[in-house]
Amino acid sequence: MRHLIAVLLENEPGALSRVVGLFSARGYNIESLTVAPTEDPSLSRMTVLTTGSDDVIEQITKHLNRLVDVVKVVDLTDGRYTERELMLVKVRAVGKERDEMARMADIFRGRIVDVSEKTYTLELTGDGAKLDAFLEALDRSAILETVRTGASGIGRGERIVRV
Repeated sequence: MRHLIAVLLENEPGALSRVVGLFSARGYNIESLTVAPTEDPSLSRMTVLTTGSDDVIEQITKHLNRLVDVVKVVDLTDGRYTERELMLVKVRAVGKERDEMARMADIFRGRIVDVSEKTYTLELTGDGAKLDAFLEALDRSAILETVRTGASGIGRGERIVRV
């Protein structure tokens, strides 16, 4: 089962390395990982997308809570949450392809963020399934480069991950 885990940790050198080391040492896979400072400059928020049974996720959570740098761990998939990912895609856009690429971006609520004579760079946000669907809708030969941030998530409504 897929789980999105939010981790608040001290914004200190080596904190990220220790969390990633915990996953690798125990053979747990990280499908995506995002980390950035929070509104409190002394804390960073890490969002880890991983898969595993409820027992495996419980073990991951327990191990994370034992790390010195970790302040709080929340499995967002235990409740309602919103998830988004950012993707930048550089596509070939020459002649008739230019209009088609602009149309595809509109259909998927993306936008063109860079234009050259032969390419467009498109920006899309959404859940992973939406971004995958966009890539599948394009001709593979038109895709020149793809960059994705990985999943970020936040609890819905009054649900807050805070110290």
